[in-house]
Amino acid sequence: MESRKEEAELQDERDLLSAMTRSRTVVADVLDVVGPGDFRSPAHALVFLAVLEAYAGDGPLDPAAVAVALAGRGDLEAIGGDAAFDKIMSADSRAGRAVKRAHRIRQAAVRRRLAEASAVIDHAVASGAPIDDVIDLAENTVLSATGTDRIPELPPFRDLVEGTLDEIEAIDSQTSGVSGVPTGFADLDALTNGLHPGQLIVIGARPAMGKSTLGLDLLRSCTIRGEMPAALFTLEMGRNEVMMRLLSAEARIALHHMRSGNMTEDDWTRLARRLPAVEGAPLYVDDSARTLTEIRSKCRNMKQKRGIRLVVVDYVQLLDFGLRQFASRYEEINEISRHLKLMAKELGIPVVAISQLNRGPEQRTDKRPQAYDLRDSGTLEDDADILLFLHRKDAYEKESPRAGEADLIVAKHRNGPTATITVAFQGHYSRFVDMTRD
Repeated sequence: MESRKEEAELQDERDLLSAMTRSRTVVADVLDVVGPGDFRSPAHALVFLAVLEAYAGDGPLDPAAVAVALAGRGDLEAIGGDAAFDKIMSADSRAGRAVKRAHRIRQAAVRRRLAEASAVIDHAVASGAPIDDVIDLAENTVLSATGTDRIPELPPFRDLVEGTLDEIEAIDSQTSGVSGVPTGFADLDALTNGLHPGQLIVIGARPAMGKSTLGLDLLRSCTIRGEMPAALFTLEMGRNEVMMRLLSAEARIALHHMRSGNMTEDDWTRLARRLPAVEGAPLYVDDSARTLTEIRSKCRNMKQKRGIRLVVVDYVQLLDFGLRQFASRYEEINEISRHLKLMAKELGIPVVAISQLNRGPEQRTDKRPQAYDLRDSGTLEDDADILLFLHRKDAYEKESPRAGEADLIVAKHRNGPTATITVAFQGHYSRFVDMTRD
């Protein structure tokens, strides 16, 4: 039974290759479906590569051109010589069935790779490895099996230089001057050029300073203004509370009006005006994840299916790593920090981690937070590409002349200067905004 199945797969491969050697249209149609690593037969994979070489050339695409390409690559003998090549070329070459055959070849390849992945996972389970390591291996193995099995070669340094110059030119040509995910704050964007793939951004503040509000401001800028998909993992608020805060900030409706049921006619009008933009925002809110293992798994899935461009985790000290046991909470938070940075690099997106601070600021005269105030961690500062502290003087001095102002203290900026940026805090609307300029 197995040999019959294998022969059917091999016949599909021969039929597809035969059709590809006779039509550029067929080649174009199947290139998005199969690659050389999807063929069961190594010989068929070599013929596929020769077809692509002939397809890229200026001459005709036919069996003779493919044979020349095979010989030029030194692969003709490797596939079994002229007899083996003729057997492939004599297969069914009807173009109408090529795409269906390509999908069958792809599906068979995924099944084979999943079987191999299952064996790898079984071995890891039997070895007694830590369970979260096994989970991580399983996710990577399965994603690799269902994605592509082609490992790209490292590019020559010349290509890296050219790519970097292209990026610099692209940034220079942008009228907004922001090449990353915009934060929504003009001065902060001018300093950072937005939030960039692979960055870990740590936002630290004492309780009730507005950390969650600032995180939502970043998400509003990304999803509502920038129309880029993003995810919020909130361990402190429920989904309904998140939605209330978003509506309050976007529609400029006092949050206590929503909570108390005292919405005015003007409030309802503003809500109706902004509701379509909020409803259409590609924002995904998860209030159920409690471990980094869960968050990492969900982010991988959303990156693959939704193309998320930003992740916000609120907040780190409420998060557990997973099933691994640690000697102390300090050690666990350090490991969470390290893996958040690795997740940002793996997924190629900025990750914002909101963090509590200890009581250090309250014991100092100026109350301004410092890096060593980050609670339960010595590595959040080290791992962060941008370390941003939120400070409001009026939280300590009710009669402060700076009432309604907040400082965004960029204490660390791996790719640029540090600065203190003053913004307006509109707590009744649950948002921070740029200071009004003359």
